[in-house]
Amino acid sequence: MEEEKIDRILKLVDMLEVTDENRDDIAKVKKLIEQKKYAEMLEVLKKVTSKNETKIKEDNRTILFRNEEKEENKEEKEPIEEDDDVNSEENEKAQMEKLLDNLEQEKEDEDYEYPKKLSNKKLEEVYISLLLANPKAISMYYIEKKDCYFESALLLNIYKSILFTEGEAYAPQVAKDDFNYAKENYKIFQSKKKLLEEGRESRQNFEKVYVELRKLFEIRKGYTTNPIKETKKQIEEIVDYELYDRMTIQEVKDAIVQITTTEKFKRSILSTNVTDFLLSGENNLNSGLTLPFPILSSVFKGIRKGETMSYAMPSNSGKSRFTIDIATYIAYKHKKKVLIVSNEMSEEKMKLCLITTIVNNKEIQELHGYKLRITEGEILEFKYKADQDKNVETDENGYVLRYENESLEKFTKRLLECSSQFRDVIAVTNWIQTQKDNQIFFVNITDHTNDELEKIILNYYYKEKIEYMFYDTLKPDTENIGNSEELKKTATILSNLAQNLNIFIGSSLQLTESDRSPLNLDVNDLAACRTVKEVLDTLCLIKQIHNDDLGLYEYSYEEVPTECFDLERSKNPDVRYYACVVDKNRAGAKPKVVFRLNLAYNEWEELGYLRLKTKN
Repeated sequence: MEEEKIDRILKLVDMLEVTDENRDDIAKVKKLIEQKKYAEMLEVLKKVTSKNETKIKEDNRTILFRNEEKEENKEEKEPIEEDDDVNSEENEKAQMEKLLDNLEQEKEDEDYEYPKKLSNKKLEEVYISLLLANPKAISMYYIEKKDCYFESALLLNIYKSILFTEGEAYAPQVAKDDFNYAKENYKIFQSKKKLLEEGRESRQNFEKVYVELRKLFEIRKGYTTNPIKETKKQIEEIVDYELYDRMTIQEVKDAIVQITTTEKFKRSILSTNVTDFLLSGENNLNSGLTLPFPILSSVFKGIRKGETMSYAMPSNSGKSRFTIDIATYIAYKHKKKVLIVSNEMSEEKMKLCLITTIVNNKEIQELHGYKLRITEGEILEFKYKADQDKNVETDENGYVLRYENESLEKFTKRLLECSSQFRDVIAVTNWIQTQKDNQIFFVNITDHTNDELEKIILNYYYKEKIEYMFYDTLKPDTENIGNSEELKKTATILSNLAQNLNIFIGSSLQLTESDRSPLNLDVNDLAACRTVKEVLDTLCLIKQIHNDDLGLYEYSYEEVPTECFDLERSKNPDVRYYACVVDKNRAGAKPKVVFRLNLAYNEWEELGYLRLKTKN
C-alpha cells in the first residue's frame, strides 16, 4: 500500500512544470521520497507549488500515510488512471493540491473544550517536550488510555507517536493498550521538532510535571464522566483547594469520590444565613490555642495540632453543646476555621445553639460589642422585652405579645421597632455572617463508613485548609454497629489523620449510666471500647454532680488548696455542676476540675480544682 502511495506522489510531482527556478527543488523532493523523509518532502513541495502561485490546502482528515482501512477503501474507490488524458492529469493535480492544502491545518474545534479552570495546554506541552527529549521516561511516566484526557488533539497525537515510535522500545504494553497509531503530517513534525528543543532546554522536574498533569487528568475525567451539573462544578473546584498543590494523585481521586459518592451527607456552614434562620421560624429544632478553661488549657498545653482529644459524658448531658462551646471559641476568639462532623444533633439545633452561645458568651461579646443575656428558649420563641418608652402590650413577664393571627413577618417588624433587645440580637447574627475567614463548617452524617468519614475530613482539609475539627459522637461505623471493639479502629483513623495532616481532631464519647462518684470515674466507665484510650492524646470523663451531693464537694483555685469554696445550690434547674476527670493527658498533669454550666445560655465556666470535703 505504501509503495502505491509513493508512486502516486512521484507521478503527481512529474506533472509539475519544471523551470530553472524549481528544478533543484523538484529533484530534492524525489530524493526525500526515496529516503522516506515525507515531512521534509512536503515542506519542499509546498515551496515549489507556492512559487507556481498554486494555493495549497489539504483536508485535515486525509493523511498521506494513514494505516486505516477506511483510507485504503477510499483509494480503491478512487483509483488514479495512468493515461495521458489532459483532464485526468488536471484532476490528479487538483487532488494533490487538496492533499497538500490541509497538511498545515489542525482545526481547533478538534481539541476538547474544558472549563477555563481545567484548561492547561502549557502543562501538556511541558510533559510532551520532556518525553520527546527523554523517550525512555515513558517506561515510568506513562498515562493509560482510561486516564488520558489531553485538551490538545495535537499533543495527544504526539503522545501516541511517542508510545509507538520514539519510545516504542521503552513503553510497557499496558501503556499502549487501547491506543491507535499516531497520524503523521507536516504540522505534527514541526511541533515535535519545536517541543524536542524545548524539552532539551527544560529544567522542569519530570516527576512533578507528571503528577500535576495526572491530577489534572483525573479532575477532567471526573468532570467529563459525571452528568450532574452541580457535581461537575464541585469537581472543577478541586483545583481551587487551598492545598491543592500538596495533594497526591490518589488524594485527588479520593476528593472526586468524596464529591460523587457521599452526597447523601447534608452539608452546610453553620454561621451563614443565621439571621434568616432566626427570623423564618421554620426550624425543627508555643503551645496550642487556648481553651475557654484556664486549668485544662494549661495542663493540655492548649489545643495542639497533630493531636486528638475526647471528652466523654453520659447520654443527654450536653456533649454536642460542649462541642459548640469549644468550636465557637476557636472560630471567633482565635479566628480559625472549624469543621464539625455530627451524627447527633441536626443542623438546625446546632445553628440555634451556635447563636445562643455567641449572643451570651462574655469573651465573644467583647468582639461583637453587645452585652446580652437571652436564653435559647427566648431566642427560639421570640420572647423579647419591650423598651420602657414603648407603649406596647406585654405579658406578665414583660415579653412583647404577638397578636392573634399576626404573621411572624409583621411581628418581627414590630419587635424591631419596640425592642432594642431584639435589635441587638439581630445585630449579633448579622455580625456572625460577616465573619467569613473563621466559619464553622458542618456535615451531618447518619449512615457512614470509616472510609467516608476519612474522605470528608481530607476534603475539607484540602478545600478549606481547616485544621480544627470535631466529630460528635465517636462511634463504630454503620457496618460494625454493636461491635464496640471497632470503635478503636475509628479512633485510630482519626489519630492518624491528625498526625499526618497536622490538624486537631476533638471527639465526644458516651459514658455509661452508673452510680459511681464523679470523682472516681475511669476508662472502665466508657460505654464502648475501653482500649480507645490508647490512641487518644487526651481524654476527659465528665459527669454531673447531683444536687443532693453538692455539699460533699468543694473547689479551689490552686491544686494545692489554701482556700476552698462550696458549690452553691441554684434554684435555676438549668444550672448544673459537672466534675471533669482528666483520665489521660500526654502533655502532663491529670487534674480533676469542676464546671458550672447553664444550658439555657450554653455557658460553661471552669470554677477550679474539685475535691471531696475532708471530714473534721
